[in-house]
Amino acid sequence: MARKKKVYKKHWKPDVKYNSLIIGRFVGYLMLSGKRTTAERIIYDAFDIIHEKTKKGGLNVFEQAIKNVSPLMELKGRRVGGANYQVPIPVIGDRRVTLAMRWILAGAKSRSGKAMSMRLAEELLDATEKKGSAMKKREDTHRMAEANKAFAHFA
Repeated sequence: MARKKKVYKKHWKPDVKYNSLIIGRFVGYLMLSGKRTTAERIIYDAFDIIHEKTKKGGLNVFEQAIKNVSPLMELKGRRVGGANYQVPIPVIGDRRVTLAMRWILAGAKSRSGKAMSMRLAEELLDATEKKGSAMKKREDTHRMAEANKAFAHFA
C-alpha cells in the first residue's frame, strides 16, 4: 500500500505580457497574499532594468538564468537498516525548473537595501554570468551529491 498521497499536477496560467508559461509560474512563486499584479509588476520592472543594463531582452536573460541554475543532481534522504543516508538522485522534469526558480527568488530576497525588482534583476544577471547566491546553491548541491556518490546504490 502506498504511503504517499497522489500529487496532482498544477496547471499554471501564462503571463499577460509575454504569454509565457515559465514566467506565469515565476509570478506564482513570487506572489504573496494573492497579489498577482504586484508580482507581475516586480518581474516586468526587473526585465526593464535588465534591458537597460545589457540591451538584451529580459525574457532571454531570464531563460538563460533558469538554465544555468537548474540542478542536475540532488540529495534525498533514505532510511536503510536504521541509518539515514543522503542518496544522490538525478533531478528530472519540472523539478529542475522549480528548484531553479526557488533558488533565484531566495537569492533575490536575501539581498538587502533596494527594491525587489532591482534585487531580482541583479540576481538574474548574476545567474546568467554563473555567479550569485543561486549558482552557489546549485554548486553546493552538486558538491554534496558528488561527496555522497558512494550511497548511490541505495537509490
